[in-house]
Amino acid sequence: MAKRTELEGRLAATAAEHGFELVLLEIGGAQRNPLVRVYLDHPDGVTIERIAEANRWVGELFDGLPEFERGYALEVSSPGLDRPLVKLADFARFAGEDAKLSLSSPEEGRSRVTGTLRGTDGEDVLLQRDGEEIRVPYRSIRSAHLQPTIDFAKEGVTRDGL
Repeated sequence: MAKRTELEGRLAATAAEHGFELVLLEIGGAQRNPLVRVYLDHPDGVTIERIAEANRWVGELFDGLPEFERGYALEVSSPGLDRPLVKLADFARFAGEDAKLSLSSPEEGRSRVTGTLRGTDGEDVLLQRDGEEIRVPYRSIRSAHLQPTIDFAKEGVTRDGL
């Protein structure tokens, strides 16, 4: 299989050509018929029509790769309200939002940290938790997601600040 970073690079470039941002690429399951999940975002929002359009060009890209000639299952979707935070820049972009981080090695005895994103400082992610600012080294973050705010006084689910 092509190197994962090469595949992500090709997919990110193709997404950008179509006005999308590649948020995350996941490949898992059986090697013979893997499950390929592609999470995309769009500046004007992700609609069913945009996902259907993206499904076509993402499928064309994967269909042309020899490592997927035996078949694959493709899922193309929006990143959702609990958007994964993947790149260091994501933590700065969503400053002010609540997030949950899972760490590869415990920091101060915790393997999970929840708080309000305050941005980044060098290679550290800054979080506000219980009135205290904490620093988490980006390299120690295994996974991170926004924590959506559900406001039952209003219709629907919102993320504060967006």
